[in-house]
Amino acid sequence: MEYQATEKYIRSSTRKVRLVADSIRKVNPMEALTKLAALPHSAAAPLAKAIASALANASQKKANTSALSFKTIEVMGGPAMKRFRAVSRGQAHAYKKRMTHIRVILTDEVEKKK
Repeated sequence: MEYQATEKYIRSSTRKVRLVADSIRKVNPMEALTKLAALPHSAAAPLAKAIASALANASQKKANTSALSFKTIEVMGGPAMKRFRAVSRGQAHAYKKRMTHIRVILTDEVEKKK
């Protein structure tokens, strides 16, 4: 069975969150939480929150949380806030403050090796 959790509107760019997500894809979710607690990246906290929420959803359905594994960790782009910075001669330069959505899907099914 699959258990999922979604974190939306995280104030960090998608690339930064993806780099952290790639580092924990191959481990089980319980190990991933301990690894994320030790990482210095600011993207580690929202990712850990999403994984913890997915684990809580699984335990609510009476699943064995130690036997779960990641099916997917999707890191998607969210909306971007448009802002302006004042520069010389009364001009303004535009930039975007990007947001990210994370979807974590856990499964208790064992992958078949080829």
